[in-house]
Amino acid sequence: MRDKSSATVRTTVTADRIVGLGLGALGVLGFSLSLPATRIVVQQLDPWFVAFGRAVGAGLLAWAYLRLTGAPRPTRGQWQRLPIVALGVIVGFPLFTSMALLTQTSAHSAVVIAVLPAMTAVFAVLRAGERPPPLFWIVSAGGLLAVLAFLGASGAVGGALTLPDLFLLAAVVLCGLGYAEGGALARELGGARTICWALLLSLPVTVPVTAVAAAASPPQADALGWSAFGYLTAVSMFLGFFAWYAGLARGGIAQVGQVQLAQPVLTLGWSALLLGEVVSPASIAAALVVLGCVVATQRIRQSPRTVMARREAGAGSS
Repeated sequence: MRDKSSATVRTTVTADRIVGLGLGALGVLGFSLSLPATRIVVQQLDPWFVAFGRAVGAGLLAWAYLRLTGAPRPTRGQWQRLPIVALGVIVGFPLFTSMALLTQTSAHSAVVIAVLPAMTAVFAVLRAGERPPPLFWIVSAGGLLAVLAFLGASGAVGGALTLPDLFLLAAVVLCGLGYAEGGALARELGGARTICWALLLSLPVTVPVTAVAAAASPPQADALGWSAFGYLTAVSMFLGFFAWYAGLARGGIAQVGQVQLAQPVLTLGWSALLLGEVVSPASIAAALVVLGCVVATQRIRQSPRTVMARREAGAGSS
């Protein structure tokens, strides 16, 4: 019986990891245009309006989703954790990246953002009780180095640390916190409800800031600018998190978080596809190395404590 039970657990964990990886990849694909879109829109609109206005728009979508689905309200303990999610992914990351991309390119910004998977894994340990094995950290570091080497060789990196870089580092720290807390909370609420309730909780802050920013600098943009703003609202701030948080909850925050290693390469790929930039053989090689590292992290077995914590959370929410 014990052998059969162990086999069932391993099968369940493997299935969860595969589903989580797929959902995480879908979320990263949705997020991969965030930096280019932000770079476009902050050239035409105030960065405070961009950061908080998209949260207001997403908050309205969240209200409609929760109303249509009849979602139950979070418990008191869940309400206490939602502000951490909001601080990281609704306020911190959008604001600091908007400030940085006023003067910095999205390609350069992708270099700093490349450390986000490592930061997510750190907060998965601190906030979600996960304990990835040493080999996980080694492979993750290899993927990070591959991304940095590729971006450095492609000319995306240059110069000393600047104020925009500090903004980006602050964005990474807060986003890693928001990802880990949201992924853990999604084990109880589900990915969609986690981001929706966080967006609603943020409205008393995001609405006044958006109104003040709009009054100080009336928003005026062309069709491309408003399209970029719409993408940031509907995908980067809303739909992308449906898949992303669900993937973190199912497959493990630290492990699925490594899928983000592909995001800088995807960002440059979108530039080639949409802007006509040349994709070099080095970029293809780097993409394959990153893909290999992502696959390797998914094959590394999680610690029993991590698996047990996720299974207990899932049982508690059912």
